[in-house]
Amino acid sequence: MNPDQSVFTVALAGNPNVGKSTLFNALTGLRRHTGNWTGKTVDAAAAEVTHDEQRFRLLDLPGAYSLLPHSAEEDVTRDALCFDRPDAVIVVCDATALEHTLPLVLQVMELTDRVGVCVNLIDDAARRHIRVDSGRLSALLGVPVVETAARRRRGLAAVMDMAAQLVRYPNRQQLLRYDDAIEAAVLPLEEALSPLVDDPFYRRFLALRLLEGDDRTLDAAAPRLGCDLRDDPAVSAALSAAALPPKEVGQAIASKQIARAEEVARAVVSSPLPPKRAGRLDRILTGRYTGRLCMAALLCVLLWITIVAANRPSAWLAAGFSALESPLRAGLEAMQTPPWLLLLLLDGVYRTLSWVVAVMLPPMAIFFPLFTLLEDSGYLPRIAFNLDGHFQKAGACGKQGLTMCMGLGCNAVGVTGCRIIDSPRERQIAMLTNSFVPCNGRFGAILSLIALFLVLPLSLGGVASSLLSAVLLSAVIVCGVLCSLAASRLLSRTVCKGLPSSFALELPPYRRPAILQVLTRSLFDRTLKILGRAAAVAAPAGLVIWGLSHLSVGDLTLLQHITEALDPVGRLLGLDGVILTAFLLGFPANEIVLPLALMGYLSAGAPVDLSDLSALHTVLAQNGWTPVTAVCYILFSLCHFPCATTCATVYKETKSLKQTALAVLLPTAFGVVLCMAVNALAHIL
Repeated sequence: MNPDQSVFTVALAGNPNVGKSTLFNALTGLRRHTGNWTGKTVDAAAAEVTHDEQRFRLLDLPGAYSLLPHSAEEDVTRDALCFDRPDAVIVVCDATALEHTLPLVLQVMELTDRVGVCVNLIDDAARRHIRVDSGRLSALLGVPVVETAARRRRGLAAVMDMAAQLVRYPNRQQLLRYDDAIEAAVLPLEEALSPLVDDPFYRRFLALRLLEGDDRTLDAAAPRLGCDLRDDPAVSAALSAAALPPKEVGQAIASKQIARAEEVARAVVSSPLPPKRAGRLDRILTGRYTGRLCMAALLCVLLWITIVAANRPSAWLAAGFSALESPLRAGLEAMQTPPWLLLLLLDGVYRTLSWVVAVMLPPMAIFFPLFTLLEDSGYLPRIAFNLDGHFQKAGACGKQGLTMCMGLGCNAVGVTGCRIIDSPRERQIAMLTNSFVPCNGRFGAILSLIALFLVLPLSLGGVASSLLSAVLLSAVIVCGVLCSLAASRLLSRTVCKGLPSSFALELPPYRRPAILQVLTRSLFDRTLKILGRAAAVAAPAGLVIWGLSHLSVGDLTLLQHITEALDPVGRLLGLDGVILTAFLLGFPANEIVLPLALMGYLSAGAPVDLSDLSALHTVLAQNGWTPVTAVCYILFSLCHFPCATTCATVYKETKSLKQTALAVLLPTAFGVVLCMAVNALAHIL
């Protein structure tokens, strides 16, 4: 420890869902995505801050229940604390459930004498009449303790003051002592480790891991130490002399930590009032029958609000872009722009971008804040709880329900979120099936086709029309969930064989969402980010399809050659060659598939007015679209190869080309089978 070093590294550790990332955001001014459910932080983030002229490098570590890891995210936390050796560690605890978060504090205290405790969520505790005596807690543990309400930015200065104290002065902390037999076995192991490990805290930590046979931690320690401790003769002799069953040692250590945590919590926490309201609400939202009914109803209401609220802004944007095209054309002509370049810029780039922005922006700007409100309120883990039984029957993990919820925004995010699943086999299943959940990039096209071909012909009123659209869109999402379950079962019986594992899913308390933070985060971190990615992909894709439709080989354009080659396959699926070409060219982003199909149809025709949905219906109908075509398009959009970003994320997570290829082929096979079945049934009827 060098007190004169220019930057001190301070790690923020804690259980999932204790507000650790929120505290990190408040201290650093960043906008790391947080949510009121387990597994939101799946990798470490770092940022530098200055406090009292001293620079600190803060690390936001993934949530962990223990330093004996059972998941990839807990591996990251264990490695950072055990092997990277930060200058200080601040363990963030939940003031409303202190007894559940203290065991991690006791484990970290065995690693270093520079530990501080941040009791967060004191505002939530106050609302439940829970009081934590932080002074008494500090005395019992022998470490500094501060209270914070990170979402309200209360206590931030105290956290940094504590960090400044920790990096300079060690604690006089009260280390946990285990049973006599364990302590007697630890001493010779520490002596055997002394030539290999200098830090006495680290020696004791590794000695305990050796006694309980924690191969996962010992395997991770081997490359850092330059040797495998289990192969060292002195260590092997000490272990043989101890002759303690590793499983019993592990149980004794865990029991002692839990008992001490409960003892300390009883001494410092006042008796809370029973959570009657939350209990009654959970009986409804997670009930055997009411839970699924509420889940379906809430999804329908969420989508209905999105549809109703997005209709008018979409029309305004479409009309604005349509009206702007004439002045742009006149301006380019006044600049004596070559005709080919004018057509390329306006018909190729501008119209594709106009469609993407007009169709995508309003639904995203409405859906994402509503979805984030569910995150912050704590409802999403209840969805995973309701779906747990179905995933267990499919040979998968109930946490896959959480990763599916992430996929509703972006499938790449859902794939990354699969790190919260402990079992490698079940994590693989979740990654390979995440694309069955329609991401936001597919919502615009699916919703437009539902309105044009399934709702508009019924000539319903405004409310009835939007409600039916919401119900049908909900049915599409449910269809995606069912396909995900079927694919999970198929994988668990073939390439991912094995028994489903048990897991503990924490149901966090209901909390009042921070409305301003929700709006800001949804706008900048989700809506504009995804829209920017779609626009960046739409422009070159528009250029490509414009070029294909204007470059000829023989009597046909390149686009016509491609679409004619793909047309027999498309007809078999209830589609056509233009649609399949659009799906292939839309591989970089799902948002541009339908705009590319429209450009293919209009390559030699009149432009379509984006402000008039009936004009879109006319264009599609003139090119052979029927309700069956729309249904097949929706099904293939739901079940087809993931976008380029998602495929790259699958490869990054699996480091396997075979797994990435399977992530592409599996949903595509489902889409082909579903479309062929619907098309065949339509011809029979």
